[in-house]
Amino acid sequence: MARYIFITGGVVSSLGKGLMAASLAALLQARGYKVRIRKFDPYLNVDPGTMSPYQHGEVYVTDDGAETDLDLGHYERFTGVSAHQSDNVTSGRIYQQIITRERRGDYLGATVQVIPHVTDAIKQFALADQGDHDFILCEIGGTVGDIESLPFMEAIRQMRNGLEPLQTLSIHVTLVPYIAAAGELKTKPTQHSVRELASLGIKPDMLLCRAERPIPESDRRKIAQFCNVRAEAVIPALDAPSIYSVPLQYHGEGLDREVLRGFGITDAPEPDLSRWYDVVDRYSNPEGEVTIGVVGKYVGLPDAYKSLNEALVHGGMAHRVKVNIRWIDAEVFEQDDGDIAAQLEPLHAILVPGGFGERGSEGKIAAVRFARQRKVPFFGICLGMQMACIEGAREAGFAAASSTEFGATGEPVVGIITEWMSEAGLQKRAEDGDLGGTMRLGAYDAALTGNSHVSRIYHGARTISERHRHRYEVNSAYIEPLEKQGLVFSGMSPDGLLPEIVERPDHPWFVGVQFHPELKSKPFDPHPLFSGFVGAALEQARLV
Repeated sequence: MARYIFITGGVVSSLGKGLMAASLAALLQARGYKVRIRKFDPYLNVDPGTMSPYQHGEVYVTDDGAETDLDLGHYERFTGVSAHQSDNVTSGRIYQQIITRERRGDYLGATVQVIPHVTDAIKQFALADQGDHDFILCEIGGTVGDIESLPFMEAIRQMRNGLEPLQTLSIHVTLVPYIAAAGELKTKPTQHSVRELASLGIKPDMLLCRAERPIPESDRRKIAQFCNVRAEAVIPALDAPSIYSVPLQYHGEGLDREVLRGFGITDAPEPDLSRWYDVVDRYSNPEGEVTIGVVGKYVGLPDAYKSLNEALVHGGMAHRVKVNIRWIDAEVFEQDDGDIAAQLEPLHAILVPGGFGERGSEGKIAAVRFARQRKVPFFGICLGMQMACIEGAREAGFAAASSTEFGATGEPVVGIITEWMSEAGLQKRAEDGDLGGTMRLGAYDAALTGNSHVSRIYHGARTISERHRHRYEVNSAYIEPLEKQGLVFSGMSPDGLLPEIVERPDHPWFVGVQFHPELKSKPFDPHPLFSGFVGAALEQARLV
């Protein structure tokens, strides 16, 4: 019987509910329990796939091809448990399913309403696919009081009434702000937030209180008294030196102990936190440092490259070095006064990430050219690999080489993909069809060339599985001239039709991949491509 932990937020947004859920799951996992985390998003998009990164941060992709909230990346990185399509749902997806059923006549003439139809659909999602998990953590996006989250709050209330006693627990994440003029922390916002939640019929069992300063014991007792919880269930959540310190910090404050107590579990084994102590040690005590430039188009919002940022940190942990990331707007290199050398010469490695659209593409190509000519370690991901192939084609004499994503071109080195093979069979997409959910999404195998650089990076593997999210592919008609120019296609789809990996044997470290390896990197299991890339940057640092 799975136990449910519902996590809500109040006062303000961006309090770290996702990180809290991931940390709690990691602590329960360290005690030997099987955990799973789900995210309920109140917005009306069916998924974040068509949303700008500046609106919602990165889109996280699961093995089964779901485009999901970036919090699922935290969930996977902290637990190592692969997320699924069934672990993220939005209001848009719920309403889409209900309206589709209504149009089919499935409701037999009934008036379709938020209660019971919408709330029942939410409950069905929460209760489905439980497996043999001991705990299922459900994070509700947004802030209590938001009008769009009301159906989810009502569904939680109904679930808490419908499930067995000691089968559910509610944790409310709030803010205890420090008012500098008064010189004290204020508990009133938390009290109001809990009152708002109680007005919806949900009494929180625990409070996680974000604060920038330690919360005095007297304030914790005051919060407990006014919010009708035990004093021990008021857990301080102070700013941590890194996100990977958070599980240990929450354990020190008794979060996992109080959660188990709330479920009536008193005989739980002590957690084995050795891998988290190792992660924190590697992060906090580097023995060197490297500087890596990320030449992208969404660099104004760090969350747009959240998994990429963390994967670079993981690569640094593998070598016990600190990775300094320098975010560089690709458009700078397209301006008349854009001094490429001044920006890129101080770097130990250059990474060109994924993205969509023409904006910044010429700047990315310029960064690829610099890395190739100056022998600086280079890593191209998704669009970054495509830019490496276009740059190579131009060097080979195809002056008009470009991508059809950017408009009509006489040399379509990169073009839209309209059909490909998956485990489910042949997939087809119309060139002018819908944008949402129509890309090549999820985990696909790639066959590696033996004795290639990338095969050695993958420890001699001949077949790998990585996650994809793209609509355009390198045109296989250009493989031969590109290989004559020096690029080697060392990874292909199993049917030999779709290029997956390119490399340059005459370069210290030059790799481009069509997939997104950052989505599978963990702090305790760094992805080999990022470990290899940071290792190459470290070698470059030793040379300069």
